[in-house]
This record gives sequence, C-alpha cells and structure tokens, in this order.
Amino acid sequence: MHSSRSHPAPTLPRTALITGVGRRRGIGAAIARGLAADGYDLALNYHDPYDRRVLGERADVDLLAEELRADGHRVELIPGDLEDPEVPPSLVSDAREALGPLGVLVTCHCESVDSSILDTTVESFDRHYAVNVRATWLLLKAFAEQVELGRNTPGGAMIALTSDHTVHNLPYGATKGALDRMVLAGTHELADRDVRTNVINPGPIDTGWMDDAIRASGAAATPAGHLGEPGTVADLVRFLVSEQGAWMRGQLLYSNGGFASPAL
Repeated sequence: MHSSRSHPAPTLPRTALITGVGRRRGIGAAIARGLAADGYDLALNYHDPYDRRVLGERADVDLLAEELRADGHRVELIPGDLEDPEVPPSLVSDAREALGPLGVLVTCHCESVDSSILDTTVESFDRHYAVNVRATWLLLKAFAEQVELGRNTPGGAMIALTSDHTVHNLPYGATKGALDRMVLAGTHELADRDVRTNVINPGPIDTGWMDDAIRASGAAATPAGHLGEPGTVADLVRFLVSEQGAWMRGQLLYSNGGFASPAL
C-alpha cells in the first residue's frame, strides 16, 4: 500500500527580495508588511523616478522601512532602475549580502505607460520589455543561482505579478504576457533547485491611479460589488510562499474576485 502521508516541503529561508516597493500604499508595500508579519527579513527595491514620472508621487519606502524596523525586522532598501541589465543581479547579490540566502523573490515592479498600436513608440516599447520581461528573467536567474542544487535543500519561491490589460496599454500588456510564459517555465527548468514559481493576476487594484469613474466601473464588473485591495494580493503571496502553499507550482492564478473585464 502507498503511504498517504504527505511530504512536507523544506522551510524556506525567512528572507525575501521584493521589487517595485516605492510607495506605502502600493501592492509591494502590502506584501512587505504581510511577509514581515510572517517573520521575514526584507530587501526592498524601488525606483523613485518611476513613481514621480508615472504616478506623480515620490517614493516613500523609507517610511515603510522605519515602520517594519520598529517591529524588529531587518529591512534593506536597494534602489535601482531595472532597465539597466546590470541592476537585477546586483539587487540579488546586495540582498543576499545583507540578509543571507534568499528564500523568496516577489516581482512587483513594472513599466506602465498608456499607449496604443498606432502611437506606441519604439523607445517606450523597448523600455517596457527591458523592465517587465528582461529584468524579471535576470532576477529569477540570479535568485535561482543562489539556491543550492538538490532536493534536500530549502529551495526557493518566486512570484511575479501580471495583468491582462492590453487595449490602449499595448506595451504593458504585451510584455506582461511574455512575463507569464517565462516565469511559469521556471517551475520546470529550476526543479533541480526546488525553486517553485507562480504568477498572480490580481485584477484592478486601486493604489492611487484610479479616478472615481474607474473605481465605479471596476466595482460594477466584480461580483462582490467592490474592488480588491493591496492586502488581498499580499494574502495570496503569503500562502504561496508558506509550507501549506508549496504544492502550488507553475500556476497563473486569477485572484481578482471574479472581475470580468469589458475589454482585453
């Protein structure tokens, strides 16, 4: 008879690198708070020029760091523009030097500028590709390389955030599609290091970019009658990196409250 006893996954190192944590009301900040509550020490990447250029706000991740450090967590802030191909591996190296071997990588960074088929520029498309796809690949590569080979090692968990919004957001949506395929392949290619990868599509989350009309439209398209919050994304991340969530591998998960997009 086969034993029905499950095989518990080794415990990951309680250290995490999270990218795109510029503002305290963002998804990345919510994930940082959630992982900190679960006992993780954190390396937080941000790029203040992006927040100022796209969102019209300065990065205030320093205040988030103070908040988490007051609760006894180690928090390292590592700025960097992920368009530069030298930055992703240096983030992993700097985080590892500060915190020790990394158990978790969560990529929340993105380049997102509204434009369409007829007016997207080559420069904009290339920057979207460099930040959303190439940087994610280089981060995952460096993360996997610092995990020891073998099934008896703790391994690692990598989670990327995605979106399926493409209409009038062409370079963003197209590069997110490429990101999905690449990250999901990691579960299979990196199995010898026991690195598991998943992608989360959280649907529309208001982190300060929505106006009243967008909020109302999004809520109307969600069965619960309201939009999700950054904390709802963090809850799923916390589960996926936990021992209980270790069987979830190579999945694109729609954690969007049943949101039905009126357009692709």
